Amino acid sequence: MSLPALPVPTALPLLTRRAALLGTGGLLALPALGHAAQPAAPTVWPQALAVPGGVARLSLGPAAKRPLAHVRQGDADVPVLVVGDAIEWTALVGIPLAAALGEAHITVVQADGSSARRVPYAVASKRYAEQQLKVSPRTVDLSPEDQARYERERDHQAVVMATFSEPAGGTLQSLRMQVPVPGRRSSSFGLRRVFNGQPRNPHSGMDIAAATGTPVVAPLPARVIDVGDYFFNGGTVWLDHGQGLLSMYCHLSSMDARVGDVLQAGEAFCQVGATGRVTGPHLHWGVMLNRTMVDPSLFIPA
Repeated sequence: MSLPALPVPTALPLLTRRAALLGTGGLLALPALGHAAQPAAPTVWPQALAVPGGVARLSLGPAAKRPLAHVRQGDADVPVLVVGDAIEWTALVGIPLAAALGEAHITVVQADGSSARRVPYAVASKRYAEQQLKVSPRTVDLSPEDQARYERERDHQAVVMATFSEPAGGTLQSLRMQVPVPGRRSSSFGLRRVFNGQPRNPHSGMDIAAATGTPVVAPLPARVIDVGDYFFNGGTVWLDHGQGLLSMYCHLSSMDARVGDVLQAGEAFCQVGATGRVTGPHLHWGVMLNRTMVDPSLFIPA
């Protein structure tokens, strides 16, 4: 049974609205007045970093039901992940690597469709590393057949990436992810490679060096939404964690999962490999929010 909202006592200015609504349990958690020491603020996941390729955390305030939020990307309104409770909701917005710097916003509507409003945020600059490589021209320029295959696969995966579903249980309790495989980070998110003087799209995930056959585990509870063998990515599995939070796993040697499978956090579902366009075994791990690839390191401890 939900409790009615209580007014915040004006005689206790040091209490937050959240602490006041918690009642006695919330008050006991507060430090004694006059003590200099303050408890460490809890770490929240993902970490906020409002830069291209990062994540903006935007407070939406209180509401009885979860508000609806979307962000404009190109000519489409893309739904945004919203977490929290009736005391405070928070929107988690994935920022594209190609995003313009400066002011941006999301649009928020109450669950009943009323009270549309804009919530602004600012995108700051971040400089990612660049790598110049000299390779055989045939590894850069695709044949007509390979180009046609790539375009078919790109269109299919665009449908996969548009997945937006409610999480199991109706809420996302924690977005702190497990690292899906142990190993050295061999390439970081955002790295821009230039092949024979031709720039390519920035690296959209994290590469983790590991031996072929190493088990890969789900970083959060998930549902399998795509399993395939693709030209660039090789053996690939996509997981849906709810509300547009997806993750992808590429270059796999084995895919022990089928579309529709439900996974628990820490459950193995595939194995590291060297399939697709790679030079050695590793896992390419990508994380997506609102159809935008974001830095996986924001979801895991440093």
